[in-house]
Amino acid sequence: MIPAVRSEFRKFFSTRLWWGMAIAIFVAGAALSALFGFLLTIDLPDAGGAGGVPTGDATQIASTVYTGGLSVGYLLLLTIGVLQIGSEYRHKTISGTFLATPKRLRAMLAKVVALLGIGVIYGLISLVGSVIVGSIVLSLRDQDAFPSGTIVRTLALSLLVLGLWALIGLGIGILIPNQVAALLIGVGVAWIVEPLIGFAMTFWEFGREHVAQFLPTSATNAVVNAVANNPDEVRLEWWGGALVLATYAVVLAGFGIWRTTRADIS
Repeated sequence: MIPAVRSEFRKFFSTRLWWGMAIAIFVAGAALSALFGFLLTIDLPDAGGAGGVPTGDATQIASTVYTGGLSVGYLLLLTIGVLQIGSEYRHKTISGTFLATPKRLRAMLAKVVALLGIGVIYGLISLVGSVIVGSIVLSLRDQDAFPSGTIVRTLALSLLVLGLWALIGLGIGILIPNQVAALLIGVGVAWIVEPLIGFAMTFWEFGREHVAQFLPTSATNAVVNAVANNPDEVRLEWWGGALVLATYAVVLAGFGIWRTTRADIS
């Protein structure tokens, strides 16, 4: 198992994709944390704002600032998850992978373990950019950059979120062997379709109270304790959001792995 996991890491970090993604996720984390830092403090008395923008308490503001990059970060991890298996189908290297590791279940589980590690690595890169820039912005706005220990828990849970989104991408990549189609469908649903569904749910009482909170983005926000856009928004507890994301990851990746262990490879 360890050699298979090592092989998956070598496949990923031997290409130019990894540092391109690293730069993108670092810049996204830094830029969005700066944006949220300014926007969420404009109505505070000591920030000189005019009021009218719901911000929450100091802990909520700091959490939202430091996790602002996740809105882009989880899409990049979703993309990495798709590419981790989609590139093998596209370049016909999946046969070599299964020849090197004849037990397909072991080979696929190695991909899962490697993706969780890659998610943690990219999560740390994103958080480094977010925390450095976000803490500077909060300090400039005369706000406490680390008002409570809850911030540390939020940062740790952010790593879990990114790892789970990578596994969701892996499942999509397995179920849709065409890499381009998997990327378009996966990113399109996560970035466009699902937010539109969530918005539509706000006009349906049952959907707003019992369905919207189980959508992936809502579950992600629940895990990292982001400030709600709507004070009446119904959200899961952080552990509930983590379970929902884990369920998506297990169902998609699990079914995809089961299918791969039984499918013919050409």
